[in-house]
Amino acid sequence: MACKLLSTFVVLLALAATSLAGDPDMLQDICVADYKSLEGPLRLNGFPCKRPENVTVNDFFFDGLANGGNTGNAVGSVVTAANVERLPGLNTLGVSIARIDYAPWGLNPPHTHPRATEIIFVLEGSLDVGFITTANKLFARTVCKGEVFVFPRGLVHFQKNNGNSPAVAIAAFNSQLQGTQSIADTLFGASPPVPSDILGQAFQIDGGLVESIKGRFPPK
Repeated sequence: MACKLLSTFVVLLALAATSLAGDPDMLQDICVADYKSLEGPLRLNGFPCKRPENVTVNDFFFDGLANGGNTGNAVGSVVTAANVERLPGLNTLGVSIARIDYAPWGLNPPHTHPRATEIIFVLEGSLDVGFITTANKLFARTVCKGEVFVFPRGLVHFQKNNGNSPAVAIAAFNSQLQGTQSIADTLFGASPPVPSDILGQAFQIDGGLVESIKGRFPPK
């Protein structure tokens, strides 16, 4: 009986650990990312810390969100991220931020962030936004200048500029490196490619159309 209770307790601990997964907690005041230490196949859940004597104030500064990005692409939007890959002082802090610029009628296509919840604040213009639950229910509305909207972690979501002038939003994440998977890019631009018969059967379209779509999403 004791062994059975112990086994049950171990399983419950494992489930609890899984449910609490997230960015690592900080164990010191600062742990500025040391990009130069990333050699070999071993990767940490985060980055190694710089030696304290090598840390400078600029490790906590990033000016890349001051100016808008180039929205002259097929979807009419661009995301400029201030995450741990660009702002080393964020390492172990569990937060990041991004600027999203939209051309008139521009779209930030359906995508997910597997490691973070996202909250956006509209600086200019207005956006049609939405997310889809695992029960395939769509929650969508218009968000105007000065308003905020939240996209739960891991759920497919999108934003579209609904006007004929540029729009801008600021997005914040509860992860230092939220990860982004664009649905179309992931499925049609994977390397090596997802077999066309799998995509054709999933979307109920013929293989020729799949190949045509793939041609618009060259592997990155």
